[in-house]
Amino acid sequence: MGVTCENLVIGRGDFRVAANWSLPAGASLALIGPSGAGKSLFLNALAGFETIHAGRILMDGQDVTETGPAHRPLTLMFQDHNLFPHLTVTQNIGLGLDPGLRLSPEDQTRITMALDQVELAGFGGRYPDALSGGQQSRVALARALIRQKPLLLLDEPFAALGPGLRRDMLARVAAIRAAHDMTLIFVSHAPEDARSADLTAFVHGGVISAPVDTNALFADPPAALRAYL
Repeated sequence: MGVTCENLVIGRGDFRVAANWSLPAGASLALIGPSGAGKSLFLNALAGFETIHAGRILMDGQDVTETGPAHRPLTLMFQDHNLFPHLTVTQNIGLGLDPGLRLSPEDQTRITMALDQVELAGFGGRYPDALSGGQQSRVALARALIRQKPLLLLDEPFAALGPGLRRDMLARVAAIRAAHDMTLIFVSHAPEDARSADLTAFVHGGVISAPVDTNALFADPPAALRAYL
């Protein structure tokens, strides 16, 4: 699913951030930049949770600027994972299919397959407090993936993990994204995370720059990115 930000301006209070570019379907895009630059704000705007001050958001050529969050063709995975401690792993993942947890046998099969995808087969009956941080991240990822939306947004979901686990999770996301031909946009403060993406956009000075080839960007970064690095 392609994403186009057409003269887009979003913000809270006096803060504004702008974007004017397109992302091709099936691409992976990393958003990097200093804290407070507007990265998470932008993801929330794509998901429909922020007011648009100007411009439009198009997804697969369709204007979704006024479309409610529940009706946009995407899934947003937050940093805190939002796992419910009183629900099992299976139930937490099942929320991605039905918030009322009215799960059919077919839904149960999909949950089992999702657990297999994130290498948590047999963990369905456990509760979040019995899982490691990396395992909790994989449960949250399974819940996001089971919705089978063509656009996946990740807001620093692996920030609390160590470098090795973070690399493992990003590699896992990349493999699943490629297998399902999904478009991915993720936020990170870590330049090494961005290197897992096809494209990178630097967020600085109220502007989300146009996505460029990640390897080329880091090989010859502009002055502002050089200072950030």
